[in-house]
Amino acid sequence: MPPPQLPCHDTHPAPPAPTARTGRPRSPDLTTLGGPHDVRALPAGQLAALARDIRTFLIEKVCASGGHLGPNLGMVELTIALHRVFDSPRDAILFDTGHQAYVHKILTGRAADFDRLRQAGGLSGYPSRAESAHDWSENSHASASLSYADGLAKAHELRGHRDRSVVAVIGDGAMTGGMAWEALNNIGAGELPVVVVLNDNGRSYAPTTGALTNQLDALKHSGAVSDGAGANLFTRIGFTYLGPVDGHDTAALEAVLEQARRLRRPVLVHAVTVKGWGFAPAEDDEADCLHAVGTVDAATGMPAPAPASGPPAVSWTSLFGQALLELAGEREDLVAITASMLRPTGLYSMAVKYPERVFDVGIAEQHAVTSAAGLAMGGFHPVVALYSTFLTRAADQVLMDVALHRLPVTFVLDRAGITGPDGASHHGMWDASLLGIVPGLRLAVPRDGGQLRSLLREATAHEGPTALRFPKGRAGQDLAAVRSAGSVDVLSESGVRDVLLVSYGPLAPMCLKAAARLTEQGIGVTVADPRWATPVAPELLDMAARHRLVVTVEDNSRTGGVGSTLAQTLRDHAITVPVHNLGLPRAFLTHGPRDQLLADAGLTPSQIAHAVLRARAGKPLKQTASTGGSPQ
Repeated sequence: MPPPQLPCHDTHPAPPAPTARTGRPRSPDLTTLGGPHDVRALPAGQLAALARDIRTFLIEKVCASGGHLGPNLGMVELTIALHRVFDSPRDAILFDTGHQAYVHKILTGRAADFDRLRQAGGLSGYPSRAESAHDWSENSHASASLSYADGLAKAHELRGHRDRSVVAVIGDGAMTGGMAWEALNNIGAGELPVVVVLNDNGRSYAPTTGALTNQLDALKHSGAVSDGAGANLFTRIGFTYLGPVDGHDTAALEAVLEQARRLRRPVLVHAVTVKGWGFAPAEDDEADCLHAVGTVDAATGMPAPAPASGPPAVSWTSLFGQALLELAGEREDLVAITASMLRPTGLYSMAVKYPERVFDVGIAEQHAVTSAAGLAMGGFHPVVALYSTFLTRAADQVLMDVALHRLPVTFVLDRAGITGPDGASHHGMWDASLLGIVPGLRLAVPRDGGQLRSLLREATAHEGPTALRFPKGRAGQDLAAVRSAGSVDVLSESGVRDVLLVSYGPLAPMCLKAAARLTEQGIGVTVADPRWATPVAPELLDMAARHRLVVTVEDNSRTGGVGSTLAQTLRDHAITVPVHNLGLPRAFLTHGPRDQLLADAGLTPSQIAHAVLRARAGKPLKQTASTGGSPQ
């Protein structure tokens, strides 16, 4: 288990004069920065003021719009130094995960766009190749930047561009990922000019765990070795090590980065920073240093109080955490695993009460899944809690390490479907398609909190692999079934068996509203919610055979989704009823409000009803193919 969580500044050197912590001057106009050339042209004496201006700007803009605050406050001086030493985009600067690239966006001429940060049609919360030539990659999944850097440096070498540098900025949290070490193994074996900047703030969401943390702590307490002398973990695999350097001292950073640039070989620069630096509410936030915030007060970092309108809704994540804690109290064989996301996935309460049974493995989803397989082999039932978007990193392990052995492992996938402002890399819209091909795995898509509790209990009692998926945000009111047909809940029905509307999960309220619209037009509609989406229940096949048309609705890619699985199963059983699948398009969807993106995909009640009418008339569905993202 990780050590107790401390305030974000407790394990770091004393900060410089707290000018940004006391008082908040009016946000300056940074829109005059046309690009890194303007940053390089500034006299050194103006850099401290620039850093203060950027922090004030970030606090005001991010608190107003929501976004990643803590990581960017800790990156101000480091990003300034990077752009003064390296010539972006000629020299490539790659940001791992990318949520700490707001300062980079400001310095590359995008400050004027921050009023629309993470809004539909506005500035992305991550690097974006469509926004700027300074953004080389836009995948926000962790631990990938070093592999990008390795390949890009090889490309420069092959093209004769030997005077160009490649810089990969990676946090100590992301460095716990296995892919980062695969890349280090390759970069360190060569002589290409790759500079790895290790931004060490001791955290990802929570304090960094594992043996790497011990090694970095030892380096931080060993004294300065900025001349590259001395053997350590990084020098032994082929890197010149420079550091540790104060990540909030621009002059010191420039000196070390300039030395790294001149060496023209693999170098690791160890920069020690404070997450949330310069904003007391972020530095003192024990949970995650205000890692990501919604709309909050720019003075306190606290959300504005919501107006009273009945009992507050509970998030899906909280409901899962409560249900798991209850089950853990009943079963000593129940354990939980997460990949550096203890609080975001709802495991914190269980970790507090049963610390020996909760494992945070760092940003290492592949290891998490296969470690769960080992726990299952040893007689435990592991619950692996991940964001849906990160399950894709461990698809092979789910298939070959868990399912092949028919092991009792339960995957709980938070943020499934449309997630909203985080954009293409964070929408959880592929998990059902991936899991649908896994032999022996049972997949549930609960429609409400009551079903989540019930299905989690069923999943953890099953002797093979299982998975549950649910969206980001608040869970609505429980929806009672009018009757149950085996493992299929019937949510509404009329006397005429015309259309079977199969609702998967939290889109059930929309399907019920669509059914009401159709009923008003004299069309008989049955709304069915399978408790388990896969394998397809025999009762659902019988129900489909008794209707004239089947329409499925899901918050997953309609390509290979659970609706497609139902259609294939019906064909396999020679049931010839027409089936039309509604879901998310086969595209990378942009960022924006969840409701708007669902509407863009044709998943509002009126759009669902219209699609049913077109299907009954034998017309194509005309679902939107994209919402601004790139087609697959």
